[in-house]
Amino acid sequence: MPKSKRNRAVTLSKTKKKGREHKEAVVSAIQEAAEKYNSVYVFSFENMRNQRFKEFREQLKSTSRFFLGSNKVMQVALGRSAANEVRPGLYKVSKLLRGDAGMCFTNLPKEEVQRLFNEFEEYDYARTGSIATEKVDLKEGPLEQFTHEMEPFLRKQGMPVRLNKGVVELISDYIVCEEGKPLSPEAARILRLLGIKMATFRLSLICRWSPDDFELYIDRPVNADVESS
Repeated sequence: MPKSKRNRAVTLSKTKKKGREHKEAVVSAIQEAAEKYNSVYVFSFENMRNQRFKEFREQLKSTSRFFLGSNKVMQVALGRSAANEVRPGLYKVSKLLRGDAGMCFTNLPKEEVQRLFNEFEEYDYARTGSIATEKVDLKEGPLEQFTHEMEPFLRKQGMPVRLNKGVVELISDYIVCEEGKPLSPEAARILRLLGIKMATFRLSLICRWSPDDFELYIDRPVNADVESS
């Protein structure tokens, strides 16, 4: 009887950040999912919001299982080449696990998975270092959306403000952020106070694997052996 690839020994001695037992447990869980589910998708994410992602994962828990974490550990679990892949063709999936990426093992039809991922979008306040999606500038004059108690805090953020008869007032025009440039900590705080959301948490499908086929949804560079196989 052929020996199951899922039971092969996996070496994780070069990974140091988390305990070896934890990594081996993740590898085992991924390999079990590869046997259990009909297909697996690699997806990328932007502006991750943990709570919202947890809700999305919870919504699909009866039909799917998600994995996020060390790309290296996920690659090892699937197999990095045709010689050690856990199931035929999964090494192609392994090679696409780069950057901000995760996996979804699922029994849902392809069309349903595509719909759910395409419709998933969550707007939130941008964090420090995020790229501003628009220019925000405030004109000289009263800022009636802020109470007088906030004047010291606004001044600490670099805004040229003063109190004028109990009303917060800008004494000159002030640029909060410029489109295409990273947000400073101060700019991120001011945008939150202004109620301006610039971050969009979204999930983008990269590829789909099933025992019958492999589909690449996003044309991103891959190793030559994936392209030619």
